[in-house]
Amino acid sequence: MTSLIKPVGDQIDECISYYLQLCACKGESPETIASKRSRLKLFMLWAGVFDVSRLMHITLDVMDQYQNYLHSYRQPNHGRPLSRGTQRNRLTVVKVFMHTMYIKGCIAASVLDRIELPLIGRVLPKAIFNEKEIEAILSQTLIYGDWGKRDRAIFETYYATGIRRSELARLTLDDIDLTERLLRVNCGKGHKDRFVPIAKRACTWVEHYLEQVRPLLANLHSGRTLFLDNQGKAFRPRKLSELASKYVRLAGIRKQGACNLYRHATATLMLEYGADVRHVQEMLGHASISTTQIYTHVTIVKLREVYEKTHPAARIR
Repeated sequence: MTSLIKPVGDQIDECISYYLQLCACKGESPETIASKRSRLKLFMLWAGVFDVSRLMHITLDVMDQYQNYLHSYRQPNHGRPLSRGTQRNRLTVVKVFMHTMYIKGCIAASVLDRIELPLIGRVLPKAIFNEKEIEAILSQTLIYGDWGKRDRAIFETYYATGIRRSELARLTLDDIDLTERLLRVNCGKGHKDRFVPIAKRACTWVEHYLEQVRPLLANLHSGRTLFLDNQGKAFRPRKLSELASKYVRLAGIRKQGACNLYRHATATLMLEYGADVRHVQEMLGHASISTTQIYTHVTIVKLREVYEKTHPAARIR
């Protein structure tokens, strides 16, 4: 059992280790903790160049310099700047870290509470699959035999439910009810469980997979995991993204993204066909309806209908 040891001093590296332990104790997911660790390490490496090694050295002026660095930074692979969302996220992680250290008595004041974070506005999804594209992608799985049947069951589940890739990776045999066509999503974002309906066609493909393919993959390491990778283990989220990207390329579709595109499609298509935004919120497991409302700005079917009827330019043939 690892002891939770509070740092004696205010060295940044020791305080970061302590902070991440606190996050784990609060039940934050391994993915969230890994993300925080990565962003805090980036800040610590930047700060080290300027001999900023203690919490007492991290002032608003220092953070202004860090914010300027993030704003000016150009990514080495393509020369583009960091998105405003990324800049804001990296600053927020440091701000929350410092506030926690203040609460725990590692520093005398919460000096970053007054930091001005970059405004990000409303960011819409850059790409969304339409129905025709989804069917084209799903059809690519048929060329891969038994493994393709598994992949078809996975992507039918994505499309039918709009769940996150991490949620799909955690599904067990007990989480799907093929008779009632319900899927239980365990420990979603914010540690919230929820039930979502799953379409009949998706259930049919999952049933084929369970009868014909899963027995071929299952081994001592499989446990009750629903979808197994080629080694009979639960998929890692990154592998699910790689699998999704492969079929997008095979279908000849040039859209960036992978698993999240199915999630975007679920939201926009349900809204286009008349679903209430609160039902879509429940389906996707969003804590705030404002997150779901982003998709109402992508869904322009009704707006286009009104535009065609009312704008003079649209009526000119």
